[in-house]
Amino acid sequence: GIRLGPKEKLEIPVLFIPAEMKIYKTQVAIHVMRENGENWPYEVTAESNTDLTRNVTVAENREAQGILWIYPIHGMPEAPQQKSVVIRCQARQRLEQRVELLLIGVMPGETALPDAGNSAMVNMDESANTPEATDGSSATLEFLYELQYQSDEIRSQLDSLVGMELLQKEWDTESRIVTLIFNVVFAPSKPMRNKATLVVQCTAGGLWKFPMLFIATEPEVDDVINIVAVGLNKESIVGFKLTSQTR
Repeated sequence: GIRLGPKEKLEIPVLFIPAEMKIYKTQVAIHVMRENGENWPYEVTAESNTDLTRNVTVAENREAQGILWIYPIHGMPEAPQQKSVVIRCQARQRLEQRVELLLIGVMPGETALPDAGNSAMVNMDESANTPEATDGSSATLEFLYELQYQSDEIRSQLDSLVGMELLQKEWDTESRIVTLIFNVVFAPSKPMRNKATLVVQCTAGGLWKFPMLFIATEPEVDDVINIVAVGLNKESIVGFKLTSQTR
């Protein structure tokens, strides 16, 4: 019963209050008819465009009585932001560290999120082929994860310096807590302090974000240069070579 004038916009509010960490699916259907009750002089025939006829309600005289839009909605619950994980390493060194992350409220399910690898909510480029975590039944928990950065500049700095691999996942069926064990490799070439976010998505539903802080401290001293004076008010010169790691 909403009247909409020409060129007028209609905002449709959508409220999402998830009760559990699982995928919720629904549809918003919008049906438009002329206010005077007349039909559009468009006749639906067997040769009509299928994409168009799918969204048209047809009257008895085969004219278009109404237009229908259907918008699928997928609700993905997101857990509160977790505590930061700090990875600290001295510049020009290599750190390999295991990190345990807790996912609270995981719901088991056998139906994966459609097109999860290209989800509009989070783009998961990295998936882990790791041992399955089960509760003794056929329900299997699968996870997708990605390290996201605040800017392209930070991504260019950390992409080649940071590596992550999901080693193991354990599920406590009573508390519904999944423990993910990651192997994190950090090999900084110079001092830095950059932030990132590890985004974990369960195919049964649920999104968890873990802030990560990568700190590279000052490297060890390369060498000590000794300059021996040859006399008062006379110059002493010593030479040394510097090698650049990039072009």
